[in-house]
Amino acid sequence: MDFVEKAESHVFHLFKDKLSPDYIYHNFNHTLRVVNSAKLIAKEERVGDDDMEIITLAAWFHDAGYIAGPENHEYRSAEMAEHFLKKNDYPEDKTAKVAQLIKSTQLGVEPQNHLEKIIKDADCSHFAEPNYVLLSELLREEWKITQKKAYSDLEWAMSNRKVLLHYHRYFTDYGKNVLQPLKEANIATLQAEINSLETDKKKVPKDKKDKQDKKKAEKSDRPDRGIDTMFRVTLNNHTRLSEIADSKANILLSVNTIIISISLSTLIPKLDAPANAHLIIPTLILMLFSTVCIVFAILSTRPKVTTGTFTRKDVEERKVNLLFFGNFYKMPIDEYEWAVNDMMKDRDYLYNAMIKDLYFLGKVLNRKYNLLRITYNIFMIGIIVSVAAFVYAFKML
Repeated sequence: MDFVEKAESHVFHLFKDKLSPDYIYHNFNHTLRVVNSAKLIAKEERVGDDDMEIITLAAWFHDAGYIAGPENHEYRSAEMAEHFLKKNDYPEDKTAKVAQLIKSTQLGVEPQNHLEKIIKDADCSHFAEPNYVLLSELLREEWKITQKKAYSDLEWAMSNRKVLLHYHRYFTDYGKNVLQPLKEANIATLQAEINSLETDKKKVPKDKKDKQDKKKAEKSDRPDRGIDTMFRVTLNNHTRLSEIADSKANILLSVNTIIISISLSTLIPKLDAPANAHLIIPTLILMLFSTVCIVFAILSTRPKVTTGTFTRKDVEERKVNLLFFGNFYKMPIDEYEWAVNDMMKDRDYLYNAMIKDLYFLGKVLNRKYNLLRITYNIFMIGIIVSVAAFVYAFKML
């Protein structure tokens, strides 16, 4: 039984069904980043297979408690993990370790063992990511929406620098040797931004209040930088999830193609011998399930392209999404340029197009993952049934 895969599916549907859309940072994408970081750090720290499983399970559940808000979410997350693992008959001693690892991710808690050090470093691995500043903008916007905490650009940059310099440190050897230098590069980036913002602030003449007011008015007409960041990072995360789905589909395609190839070259030529008649049904069962798996894997990756045309009336009535290639790939370049220029003049139209783009990307991802889940189930059942059929056939000799 693959507990990690079950946990991934459980957390994905939990966030999808119960997490407020206001949490644009603490969501499935953040959890996926922490899981990948936990696996990487655990591998570099040379932990065993059992500990790798425990760490990965803790990473999947570490922010599950956000479905009821941020306060004390670590303890709720631990309880949710315990409930899920007990329900799936996971060993009690390992379940207790998973829960303790999740609780150790609480801010200010010192890790007490090697596994806690790994999960702590994984939870803060984004401090060392090249796009850290963009990710922090998502957190800034989340706090603004959910906790009514508003920061100026300078305040936010200084707050981030303070956290990275004084309130955080890495605990594992991998964290100290690999992540820390990258984190220091982000600190330098923050410091440069702070210097620039402070310089701009000093340059503003005190006797030009009318110009300041004009700039403030212009700024109020522009969308918040956090919104731009949200679209950019979310689109990037959607793309990564799509790549992961395609990769899993390709793995299933390859495995089942190999199974059929081996069956055709090794088993099938021997079935005409009377001594091997008992292998006919098990072989056919194996090939049937492999063929069905290939079909579903292809369906999960098969693209769907629309007409590729639109009219000026569609643009004027704001009915067409100009950001999706399927709506414009057959259009003349001059018509498309006119349409995009018209869209950029209307902020609502532009942002609605981006929202629709993300929404339909999400619909495609949902279809892909549902088909992949079916494919994995067919593959698992097929292997079990085929092995059982071969065993039964040999016993009937």
